[in-house]
Amino acid sequence: MADTGTLECITEHERILQEIESTDTACVGPTLRSIYDDQPNAHKRFMEKLDARIRNHDREIEKMCNFHHQGFVDAITELLKVRTDAEKLMGQVTDTNRRLQEAGRDVTAQTQEVICCRIQQRNMATTVEKLQLCIPVLEMYSKLKEQLESKRYYAALKTMEQLEKVYIPRVGQYRFCQIMAENLPRLREEIKEISMSDLKDFLESIRKHSDKVGEAAMRQAQLHRNFNSVVVKQASSGHFAKPVYSLNGRTHTHNGLKMEDDAGEDDEVDDEVLTVQDLVDFSPVYRCLHIYTVLGDRETFENYYRKQRKKQARLVLQPQANMHETVEGYRRYFNQIVGFFVVEDHILHATYGLVTRAFTDELWNMALSKIIAVLRTHSSYCEDPDLVLELKNLIVIFADTLQDYGFPVNRLFDLLFEVRDQYNETLLKKWALVFREIFELDNYSPIPVETEEEYRLVVSRFPFHDAEIEKQDFPKKLPMSQSVPQIYTQVKEFIYASLKFSESLHRSSTEIDDMLRKSTNLLLTRTLSCCLQNLIKKPHIGLTELVQIIINTTHLEQACRYLEEFITNITNVSPETVHTTRLYGLSTFKDARHAAEGEIYTKLNQKIDEFIQLADYEWGMAESDGRASGYLMDLINFLRSTFQVFTHLPNNNNDHASMSGKVAQTACMSACKHLSTSLMQMLLDSELKQVSMGAIQQFNLDVIQCELFASSEPVPGFQGDTLQLAFIDLRQLLDLFMVWDWSTYLADYGQPTSKYLRVNPATALALLEKFFPHFFPL
Repeated sequence: MADTGTLECITEHERILQEIESTDTACVGPTLRSIYDDQPNAHKRFMEKLDARIRNHDREIEKMCNFHHQGFVDAITELLKVRTDAEKLMGQVTDTNRRLQEAGRDVTAQTQEVICCRIQQRNMATTVEKLQLCIPVLEMYSKLKEQLESKRYYAALKTMEQLEKVYIPRVGQYRFCQIMAENLPRLREEIKEISMSDLKDFLESIRKHSDKVGEAAMRQAQLHRNFNSVVVKQASSGHFAKPVYSLNGRTHTHNGLKMEDDAGEDDEVDDEVLTVQDLVDFSPVYRCLHIYTVLGDRETFENYYRKQRKKQARLVLQPQANMHETVEGYRRYFNQIVGFFVVEDHILHATYGLVTRAFTDELWNMALSKIIAVLRTHSSYCEDPDLVLELKNLIVIFADTLQDYGFPVNRLFDLLFEVRDQYNETLLKKWALVFREIFELDNYSPIPVETEEEYRLVVSRFPFHDAEIEKQDFPKKLPMSQSVPQIYTQVKEFIYASLKFSESLHRSSTEIDDMLRKSTNLLLTRTLSCCLQNLIKKPHIGLTELVQIIINTTHLEQACRYLEEFITNITNVSPETVHTTRLYGLSTFKDARHAAEGEIYTKLNQKIDEFIQLADYEWGMAESDGRASGYLMDLINFLRSTFQVFTHLPNNNNDHASMSGKVAQTACMSACKHLSTSLMQMLLDSELKQVSMGAIQQFNLDVIQCELFASSEPVPGFQGDTLQLAFIDLRQLLDLFMVWDWSTYLADYGQPTSKYLRVNPATALALLEKFFPHFFPL
């Protein structure tokens, strides 16, 4: 068993030795460790085995050296033999090298020169190559300077961009390129400042010249409007031609077409109309916009531009304090506003984003509110209808112009309705003066016509038709006074003047017809009616004038239907239309006539009072004079002559005859009643203390004259003794005292058949008290 263990140990040591011999020394550690991990004292046996192996290798090495030693000795011997030849060869080589060096010294010098030339050539080629790279940069920079000097800033920015992105990076290592690159931002800032300065100059320029831009735009709109009017004229040439009339010295024709006011405008049709591009150089805006866009600062530019334009809009919308005094003030105001928004509209469509539709709409809404407030305020100061009409025309052209540019103008046309009311007010004030002048210059007597031509002239001015008067021979008189055809003509003039405001308002014929009728109604019911009422109340207007006024109002009332036809012919709107407004002239003239009639009654009573104040009765007289008092006879004669005037009242038809008879009868009855009342008051006056029978008899004679006047039918148409009944109270009272029939009075008192039915007990008692001091003196 021991031999077996020893054999295995020897075998293991052999394996380990082979592994050590064949393995890299770095891996020997694990192998040696396995020796110590085995049986005890194994390493000693291994060391013995290792020593034995070393001795074997030493013997093999010695054998090998012995085998090769003779060859080594032979080689050394041969090498010693070669040594002599080598030294000889060395000397020859050295000599050859010396001679070669001497011979190649010139070649070397020439070769050095060639090398220097080659180096110079290479440097020159490199320099040319680098210069070819730098020259485009320098050329671009020179081009940049030229563009800046010629103020081609947008092109300069493009050049800068090429320099930065293309050219400078190629030669960025050179110092001059670095200096260029450092200068480019400064040049950009200079361009921004210069372009902004140009923009400011542009904004200042358009602020000063916006009125010229607006004037050109409004003129163009006016020409377009005139052209449309000519087209309408050709389309409606067969329509009713309106009469020619004169207003403030200017001739007009109302066929919806050209008038002399527009002649000046038509003369200018052939003139060239300048556009906004012709009047304004927008290049500073475009240039500045492009520059800021290229520089990436477009938003700053847009905000600045919009802010400045808002400020300018507020300045443009500020009117001059005296703008309302002349039409030129309004025209300059409108021109500036139109110029402002025409420029904005051009900027909107030409710059694609500098201003937006929302921005312009915001500006326009702000401006529109301000414009309406300004016009509303300043138009209220205007007292001249011609100026108001000019203002209306300017507003229409202003609205049409801006509407052509896409701005909503409905509120402006709504404002025109307010201006129309103002225009009508100024017309009414003007025509009130015209009516007053006509009434002041009228002679209030029938119009005398000597010839057929004079008659035709009057009839052409006023629609008067009377078959009986036409049959009369010349000379003859027309019943109305000169003011009637003048009033009628002026009413037509007013209608024409009112119609002028309705032109170009884009309203239908029905609306225009309604406006004309309403304004005419105001003229009749307010202005003319007020003038008539004031005329009737004037103290210098006598009964004759009042009678003529009644005649005049009657004829004017009859002419109202002709005014209706006149308006219908102008507007071509049938009077049968449902919503057609009717003229109120009938009521106006009826009211004036009633007022004149009432004034006649009042003036008659006042005249009677004047005569009554002349009465001078001797109340204590013993007996009467036997004749009526002088004041009373004068009063009766005055009444007779006055009532003869009423024969001039119109009676060409049954209606007028009944009307004139009614006025005359009412006036006569009123005068008689007032006279009876005045006489009764005189008799019962509290200051009258005593009355004699002689005074009663004298008073009775005067009453008899009054009764005789009443029974003489001073005005035809009274039935029976109707007029005498005005004095029945006096008659019964006087009969009671003159007959002294108190027993009958007392017996029949309260009976319907009483002889003294109209005698009031209080009246009788008051008069009786005045008798007692006379009959029963104290």
